[in-house]
This record gives sequence, C-alpha cells and structure tokens, in this order.
Amino acid sequence: MSISRWKKIKSREYHKNPFWTYKIDDFIIPSTGFKGVYYYVHTTGSSMIIPVTENNTLLLVKQYRYLNKKFSLEFPCGGVKEGATPEDTALLELREETGYSAELLENVGKFCPFNGVTDEYCHVYLAQKLVKAPKKGDDTEEISLHEVTLEDFEQMVDKGVILTG
Repeated sequence: MSISRWKKIKSREYHKNPFWTYKIDDFIIPSTGFKGVYYYVHTTGSSMIIPVTENNTLLLVKQYRYLNKKFSLEFPCGGVKEGATPEDTALLELREETGYSAELLENVGKFCPFNGVTDEYCHVYLAQKLVKAPKKGDDTEEISLHEVTLEDFEQMVDKGVILTG
C-alpha cells in the first residue's frame, strides 16, 4: 500500500499567545480521498543544551512542571522567540537556567518532540568550556542546578529519574 502526503486545503489560526499558535487545518488524503480536520500547535522551535563541565560531568536543572505536577530533572531548554535563532536561544537558556555561558557551542542535531501535536523542532547543542556568567532567570522559573557524572546520568535514565522528578 502506498502512503501519500496529506494535502492542506485550508488553515486557520484558532488562538495565539506569546509562546505558540493553536491552528486548525482542513486536509485531504489523496490516496483515499478522506477529508479531515487537524488540530495542532505551531511554534518557532526550541533549543536544548547539554552542558559538559571541564570534569566531564553534566549539568542538569530541576524545576517544577505544572502540567505533570512533578519535579523534573532535565537539560536546560527553552522556546525560540520570534526573531531569535536557535543558537541565540541555546546561549540565553544556558545562562538563565545554569548561570554559565559556553565558549564552545556545537549543534548536534534536532528532533520533533511531539510531532503528532506540534510542528516544533527542538535544536540540540553540546555546550563545553563553560564559564560562570550572571544568572538571570524569568519570573516563573525556580531552578536548582545538579551536576552528575555520565555514569550517574545513565543510571538515572534507567531508573526513570530523568524527566520525571
């Protein structure tokens, strides 16, 4: 069976806020003639940073995630604001969430974190040669910084600690 690209018939904006836009598209699947409606979130993307210290440890941030009602241990990450680049965002989020800047920032790829619901691409950066910088978070972020070895990180992933609090 052949899989075909869906064809957008019409797109409209349902609601917009400072972070993303809720959209509704009417579409048709050419191979079957099925017509449907697709609801999704449009964003300008995000940037995730993997900070590595000179001791080859990783910096993680712990914060409360309102929707899950849990504390989450994760890499620094944030949304790309209109007019900013993913790299600008990576450097800003690193400083805001960890209090470090990076002399070496390498783009290591991108992924779609929830591609059935949003068109977002998350750009991933490896940050090295970290230098202390003034920390300046935003009003909604209460963050604690955690330094872990790669071995400890892998064990935390195995135990489900990472991203679940």
